[in-house]
Order: sequence, then structure tokens, then C-alpha cells
Amino acid sequence: MCGIVAYIGHRQAKPILLEGLKRLEYRGYDSAGLAMLIDGKLKIGRTVGRVSMLEERLEQLGGFDGTLGLCHTRWATHGGVTELNAHPHRDDRHGLVVVHNGIIENYAALKTYLTERGHTFTSDTDTEVISMLISELYEGDLEKAVQAALREVTGAYAIAVICEKEPDTLVVARKGSPLLVGIGNGEYIVASDAAAIISHTGQAFMLDDYNVVKITRAGFRTSDIHNTPVTPKVTQLEIDLEQIELGGYPHFMLKEIFEQPKALRACCSGRMDIRDGRVVLGGVSTYAKELTRARRVILTAQGTALHAAMIGRYLLEDVAKVPTQTEYASEFRYRNPVIEEGTVVIAVSQSGETADTLAALKEAKERGALALGVINVVGSSIARETDAGVYLRVGPEIGVASTKAFTGQVAALSLLGLFMARRRLMSADACAEMLREFEALPAKIERILEQAPHVKRVTERYIDRENWLFLGRGYNYPTALEGALKLKEISYIHAEGMPAAEMKHGPIALINEGMPAVFIANKGRQYEKVMSNIAEVRSRGGHVIAVATEGDEHIKKYVQDVLYIPDVPEPLSPILAVIPLQLMAYYAAVARGHDVDKPRNLAKSVTVE
Repeated sequence: MCGIVAYIGHRQAKPILLEGLKRLEYRGYDSAGLAMLIDGKLKIGRTVGRVSMLEERLEQLGGFDGTLGLCHTRWATHGGVTELNAHPHRDDRHGLVVVHNGIIENYAALKTYLTERGHTFTSDTDTEVISMLISELYEGDLEKAVQAALREVTGAYAIAVICEKEPDTLVVARKGSPLLVGIGNGEYIVASDAAAIISHTGQAFMLDDYNVVKITRAGFRTSDIHNTPVTPKVTQLEIDLEQIELGGYPHFMLKEIFEQPKALRACCSGRMDIRDGRVVLGGVSTYAKELTRARRVILTAQGTALHAAMIGRYLLEDVAKVPTQTEYASEFRYRNPVIEEGTVVIAVSQSGETADTLAALKEAKERGALALGVINVVGSSIARETDAGVYLRVGPEIGVASTKAFTGQVAALSLLGLFMARRRLMSADACAEMLREFEALPAKIERILEQAPHVKRVTERYIDRENWLFLGRGYNYPTALEGALKLKEISYIHAEGMPAAEMKHGPIALINEGMPAVFIANKGRQYEKVMSNIAEVRSRGGHVIAVATEGDEHIKKYVQDVLYIPDVPEPLSPILAVIPLQLMAYYAAVARGHDVDKPRNLAKSVTVE
């Protein structure tokens, strides 16, 4: 959510800043802006809309030639989507500007104080308060003014600041919102995501909470908000440029759907010892005894990650026989949750920066739980907060609607479930058999993807319908939820996912002639029950699209359309069943003319409440 890019060095800053912003467009935003120091004077351009519109505005204004600047894409929280509310925000005294990700919770009280001190505000944002507060505390040292201001701030922030009075200095800081510093040859690039840095340098360090970094062309100094020196850990970024390029695909979402076989192989690589019938998870091996003795597991997440967690719950209870529950992180963090001895809390997040999930994890740790993470982004906030965890290793996901990260989350949770099951009660032979099936999943996904043209044709028959149902049972009830979410996210069609049996307890009243109802009807323990639910929909005029097991000719008599998936043990079926649902959402969005990778109002990484 939102994007920050800042540059100081020897090259022209504007092309580097704009390139970085384009790399961050997937994060979600509604306005953009850029500020540069040119001959000791600030020059600012802002606009509502896309980065391409900002480029046009800068061309109209002209004169953005310099080697120090910062820029931002904003996702509105405080104040509407207007040019005045777009970042950067300037103070009214010293010629300094700030860009900011996050939310300042005590901004109203600070704004009152600063107004009484004579400052004049021009926006409705909480960010402008930061610029005025730094200005109020500025006494000739920008670094110290930033440190002093952040000691007064409550909330989350990643900020970058430049000032006319210190034309060779960039100051950045972070608490609760990601920010990293890329180190080049006599130059530094700051960004909220490695995607904005990787084309210029692979060396970077992530700021920890309360870190403040003063950067000049000669070097950098890292401290905390109390001016205590901090030694950052410089690492090699684990992504490459090819991973964040379209590579011939029209959209990142389609690319990432088709990357799932490769992503799943990477997720499972080195983690399955089929010969000995065991799972090898180095990230959690230190806590193997605690996991073996666990009395309860709580999986906490939001959105797509919660659906993956729900599938993980089914598997943990089914094969590892450990009581498990799933929790919306946003609800868990504000409850008074009971954390008993032997409780394991697992946070699931693609970005590792989801604010609610991070807060829920911290709450659980404070109450004595063993904290694990199932995360994609290495070094992210949640990953660093956990005691241990499992990285997805599926590569960067650019499309806002998660696809390969979802299958990676389900795979990682399934491996974790088998890791625990093998130590608690599962035989080596049973585990080996499940791992053999796991090993075959990527090839089976490739077979499903070969049917993409058929999925497209089926989807296009229903895109004029504004209400859809997605129904499943058991392991594939969460898959139904995920299918509905995908369709809503990018096609803006209203869709509702639910357990198939729940339909007759009210939602069946919604069914009318021709209404699409997508049933996950693969072979499994509840297949006959699902077929009964299909009959209930058909008798009321609904049109059924079934996701069924290859070879099931019987189902064709009872549905309008069939999307086949290969046979697989029921615990692993969601990884296959979700693929045609992802394709349906994609083709529906394209057919309706929507921007698939940048759906309205959505952000990839939700770092605010």
C-alpha cells in the first residue's frame, strides 16, 4: 500500500524515481507526486491518477533536473483523492518535504498544537502533520529534527525527507511500514519494496522499527529516534529483474497463474524426503518438539491468506490431529484471546507486512504463544517478528489479486501439517505416499493450464451476470471463498462463496434463472452431497459450472459446464481446484475491460488498519 522511492547520487534522479514508482504501481494507489532539490530549491509536481499522468505533469512543468529527490504513490486514508492531499507534503517555514506510508494515529492532537504554533495546513492528511512537526523542531540539523519529531508520533510510518537548507542530505525512517536502502556506487536508492531498487543495485539493508538513516553522497549513518547508533545488516536482494517483468504476458496476474507449476516446485524443493517419508523444514526444525507437543494451533491472516489458512486448518486437524482454528487477524488482535500453554500461532501473509496480521502475531507472542510465520517476502516485518517459519519461495508477486502466493501458502501449510503429523502419528509409508502426490502437483497444474482457452469460453458466457455463487464442501469450502474473492477483486462482479450445505439455509433465495453457481465437485468424501446441492440449484433455474475430477462423465448430465482437474488426494485438491477459478476471474475481468493488475480501491500490501 503506497510506494516510496528516493534517490541521492550522481545521476539524474527523475528517471530513476519514476522507474521505481512504476515498479511499485502494483501496491495500489490513487495519486502520485515527486519533489526534487534543484540548485538548493524544491520543485514539486503532483497529480491525481496514474504515474503516467505524473510523468505528463512533470513534462508540462519542466525543469526537473537534479540528483536528489523523492516520490510517492498515495492510497487515500486521511482526506479525499485530490492533488492537495497527494504527497510530497511541504512545510511552511524551512523548505522541507515529506513522503509517508502508514497512519499517524495522534495527528489530530499534533495538528492542533502546530496550528497554535502558527503553522498553516493546506491538506486533510495526517502526513502534512509530519512535515510541519519536523519544521517546528528544525534547528539546523535535519536528522535530529526527524528524530525529535518521531519521538512525538504515535502510529506507523515509513518516511523520506529532504530540505532546502541541507541540499545534500536525505533522511529516511521507519516504524511498522517497510523501507529499505539500496547501496550503489556513490549513490543510494530508498524504496518501500525491492522491486524499485533491483535494476540499479542488489545490495541493500532493511530498516528496523524506529531506525533513522541520514544519507549523503559520501555515505550513510543509521541510528534510532534517540540518536543511538545502529549497525544495519547489508544483504544481497533475492529477486532479479526477470521476475518483475511481464515477459510477454499481457498482465502480471496471468503470468503468475502460469508460473504456479514452477513456483510450487520451488516451494517444495529440498523439503520432501520421499524415500524416508519425512518433511524437511529447516525453518522450524528447532521447534520440532514444541510442534509435536502442541495442544492447539491458531492460524491468523486476512483475505486470500485467510482462505489458505482455512485449508491449512482442515489438513492440520485431519492428518496431524491437532485442534486448530482460523482467525481474522483484525478481530483476533482486539479480542482478549485465550492463549493456553502449548498454543502455536501461525501468521500467514504474502507480503509479511499486513498490519493486522503483524499486530495479531505480536499479541499472541506477548501471551506466551510460539509464533510461526508462513511468509513470501524474506526479511519482512512478520518474518522478523516470528520465532520461526516457512518461506513460500514462490518469487515476487506483482498482481494485486494473489494467485501463486495462495497456492504457495497452501503448499507450505500442507508441508507443515505433514511435518507435524509425521512426528505425532503418521507412518513413514503414509507420509511418503502423500509426498509422492505432492511431487506430482506441478505437472497436474500444467495440465489444467492447457485448458485455459476452454475456461475463457465458459467464463465469457456469463460475464453479463452480476451475481455469482461459489460453493464447496470440506477442503474446498475455503477454495470456494477464494474463487469468489478473486472474481470480486478484479471483475467487480458480486460473488459469494460458502459451504455448499449452507446455501439452503437462506442464500438459496438468491437463485434465479441463469444465475451462475460454481461448484467444486471433485471426487471426495462429500461428492454425493455436493451432487445433491447441484440438483437444488438446477431445480431453481441456476446454471452450474462444475470443477470436477477428470474422468467424471456422470456429472455432465447435471451441469451446464465442466472444468476438469486431475485426480489427487482430497487434502491436496484445493491446490488444483483453485486454478480454473483464478483463470475464470482473470478472463471475466479482461472481458469486462478492467485493469487486471490494478483493481480499483485495492492495494497489494495492506499496511494500515
